[in-house]
Amino acid sequence: MPEGVAPISVDEIQSRIVAALPDAQVHIRDYTGGGDHYEAVVVSAAFDGKNAVARHRLVYGALQEAMVERIHALALKTMTPQEFEADARQSGLVNIETHKS
Repeated sequence: MPEGVAPISVDEIQSRIVAALPDAQVHIRDYTGGGDHYEAVVVSAAFDGKNAVARHRLVYGALQEAMVERIHALALKTMTPQEFEADARQSGLVNIETHKS
């Protein structure tokens, strides 16, 4: 991270994504503990009919400024609510943190 640039928080990432995708369920994890490497699961009906690239562009668009200096890496998994339900049944994942402002 560049000197003098504050790391971004999980809450700020969630807030930015929800601002762009109001129905989104978002789970973020800082996987290195350094405040600049994250993985995210984003579930939104806005992804319906979109391929992975289009879905990722929606999320990256919400984080545009932060992706320039404050987020070094972001691993994304984007799903529609129907895909999430099917994945949750198959994998045993049952809880996702939802951030609503």
